[in-house]
Amino acid sequence: MRMSFPFSAIVGQDEMKRALLIAAVDASVGGVMVFGDRGTGKSTAVRALAALLPPVAAADAGYQDGSPRKGNVAVPFVDLPLGATEDRVVGALDLERALGAGVKAFEPGLLARAHGGFLYIDEVNLLEDHIVDLLLDVAASGENVVEREGLSVRHPARFVLVGSGNPEEGELRPQLLDRFGLSVEVRTPQALKQRVEILKRCDAFERAPDAFAETWRRAQRKTLKQIARGRAALAAVTVPDSALTFAARLCMAVGADGLRGELTLMRSARALAALDGATVVTADHIATVAPMALRHRLRRNVLDETGSTARIERALDDLALEDAAA
Repeated sequence: MRMSFPFSAIVGQDEMKRALLIAAVDASVGGVMVFGDRGTGKSTAVRALAALLPPVAAADAGYQDGSPRKGNVAVPFVDLPLGATEDRVVGALDLERALGAGVKAFEPGLLARAHGGFLYIDEVNLLEDHIVDLLLDVAASGENVVEREGLSVRHPARFVLVGSGNPEEGELRPQLLDRFGLSVEVRTPQALKQRVEILKRCDAFERAPDAFAETWRRAQRKTLKQIARGRAALAAVTVPDSALTFAARLCMAVGADGLRGELTLMRSARALAALDGATVVTADHIATVAPMALRHRLRRNVLDETGSTARIERALDDLALEDAAA
């Protein structure tokens, strides 16, 4: 198996890395949508995070056919190709056993393989809408239900859904985009020094992956410990009414539809606080995750041509001024 690029060695793209760490701490955040240019490390970052996480119990990963498995396995990472059929995604009748032995048996699909890990979809904006609908429903419920060809199967399918795409190649329907918990934007680095550093690290990894991984082993262990501490502390992190009020005021100020924005703000801010070692969510945690949690939930304002991120940052500044004047 080809070694993954170390997560800690990825240059820049801080917002994307933060969003993935938040999702790794609390999968209930609802997955991550990554928009940006090609070749900016989107899939590399997701694969690197999956490879970084410690092995999980085989019984809790990659649902097969209900038969128990022992030992530990690597965290599942499943790529969903654009041309995948619904049967390949959700699972279907095992034709070989049906024809050979006359037995109706379930052949697990990609959702089953992703259980306990990550399901990654590159160019999700080009995926057929009914497949995206299906993926988001299963990601939200944590369960896949298959009823076809005389089969009735229900199996666990809990995974972190990560989608990526380039908006210039096709828009994702707003009602589907809203179902992703976090949305991040990645761009080709414009700083010369940063681009040179990326080239150096990529070249070093390609020439001697084992030596490069050893160089970053300490940083990898630090990141892994941060995730482990965040997961362990998550349940104890409190979200005071003041933080909830700030989140609601912000969503009202930017005109976010529904209450999913507030819920995502609360969950992602709590996960960020756990990552930071804090026991209480503050307005600063809310402000940090706000662009990720809200930018894809804003209605287009024909009278305001500024981007959604700028609108959120402006609303945060206005709220800070209001609080200072109060």
